[in-house]
Amino acid sequence: MAVYFVILLAIIYWVIKQKQESAQDYFLAGRNLGWFVIGASIFASNIGSEHIVGLAGTAAKSGMVMGHYELHSWIILLLGWVFVPFYMRSSVFTMPEFLEKRYSSESRWILSIISLIGYILTKVSATVYAGAVVFQTLMGIEFWSGALAIVLLTGAYTILGGLRAVIYTDALQAIVLILGSLTISIIGLMKIGGWGNLVSTVGPEQFNMFLPADHPEFPWIGMVFAPPIIGIWYWCTDQYIVQRVLAAKNETQARRGTIFGGYLKLLPIFMFFIPGLIAYAMLKTGQLQYNSSDQAFPTLVKELLPAGMRGLVAGGLLAALMSSLSSVFNSCSTLFTIDIYQKLKPNTDQRKLVSVGRMATAVVVVSGILWIPFMKIISGELYTYLQSVQAYIAPPIAAVFLMGIFWKRINSQGALVALVAGFSAGMIRLILEINKTSISGIWYQIADLNFLYFAIFSFLSCTAVMIAVSLFTPEPDYQKLNGLTFGTTSSTDKEESASAHNRMDLINSAVILIILALILIYFSPIGIAS
Repeated sequence: MAVYFVILLAIIYWVIKQKQESAQDYFLAGRNLGWFVIGASIFASNIGSEHIVGLAGTAAKSGMVMGHYELHSWIILLLGWVFVPFYMRSSVFTMPEFLEKRYSSESRWILSIISLIGYILTKVSATVYAGAVVFQTLMGIEFWSGALAIVLLTGAYTILGGLRAVIYTDALQAIVLILGSLTISIIGLMKIGGWGNLVSTVGPEQFNMFLPADHPEFPWIGMVFAPPIIGIWYWCTDQYIVQRVLAAKNETQARRGTIFGGYLKLLPIFMFFIPGLIAYAMLKTGQLQYNSSDQAFPTLVKELLPAGMRGLVAGGLLAALMSSLSSVFNSCSTLFTIDIYQKLKPNTDQRKLVSVGRMATAVVVVSGILWIPFMKIISGELYTYLQSVQAYIAPPIAAVFLMGIFWKRINSQGALVALVAGFSAGMIRLILEINKTSISGIWYQIADLNFLYFAIFSFLSCTAVMIAVSLFTPEPDYQKLNGLTFGTTSSTDKEESASAHNRMDLINSAVILIILALILIYFSPIGIAS
């Protein structure tokens, strides 16, 4: 672990020494990244400590059902094949900036505010919480002391190094994370007596990703349709992820980065869910003890691994935490600086913008930490909390981006109404859920509605509202939408995008889709759960 941190610090030092005088240098790494670094960063940024702790925890309690949220390699491909051409042609820094070009400045403001609030409620708070659980369980460090230490370290290199520091440390951390997590899976299976013993101990039903339609928490209808809605928001429209492809050298490198990221995204099922089931099996047989499901993975590390191996996996856990935090720190600073501060003060010089971005990072971190006490009110499981809150935020954003790209008739009025109405409904639901024990009647019914069904209803409602408002208001100026929708893309742009990929890109994408299909079949009633 010590060697890992020496290498990490060396990378950070090298990055900080690089010239970063412009906003493009700081926020988008000079737009000069290759596919390997992009794909590794996409994966490492997504798989943070909240995933390691949360995915293993939910598997230990509820089995494989939440795996639907992790089988999103196809959505990463959607980012590369569908969204990337429009993003690269627009030459934007941020997703709100793209929304301004597609719709209006008002849409940009709304999305910026929604995104910052969303980061505070989900990514910052959940990641810090998960990191604190790791410190407490694995190292015996007091909850808040551990959280503060890792926040300060990660914040320091993110603030000083910008996106380049985030990207290159992500690449290193992805390698450590994969090795560490797969190691615990292999050793855990050996301890439990192999795959067959694991299945017989926990029961085949724990491997079923398609629970009955009347299941109170995870009905199969909700699990099939809601996760893709949240996934499109997260993978295709969220600054947190998309910022990596925006930093690519060109469209080819951006797309191949998403393909590589798609391959890596196939791993979490085996890296985190299987250890969670192993922990549950060992709990049932009296070989392991933990107080809550979120402690399942760190307890496995602590109890099963020898000292040297424990250090390696602990390094992976810390890498995941730092990767997620550094990514969200940089994304928040970019959003606030480019989409809010620069809009208010357009003549601000580049050095000043970088300084403002660093201060914004600190404010977001403090706000996220203050939200942590409210998390357990919504859900006792970290990963379920994360997905439920994202279900309240994601639908209107996913609808606005999807419809905006696929149908040129959608106008700024329709997008604005959908964003405001959808976000307001989500925040009302969040407030009602926090106060669920003190309300009744229709308000209680809204608060008690399954979050999966809420996401589906919200997406469909926002789409319908957006279409209706657009059709009853004037058409947008199609000349201003050149290259921003399928209907306004020139033949030259289409030819350039077509030349930005080759046969191997298509083959690799097809392979990913085939593997996904096989995984879904295996973890279903016609597979292992029969």
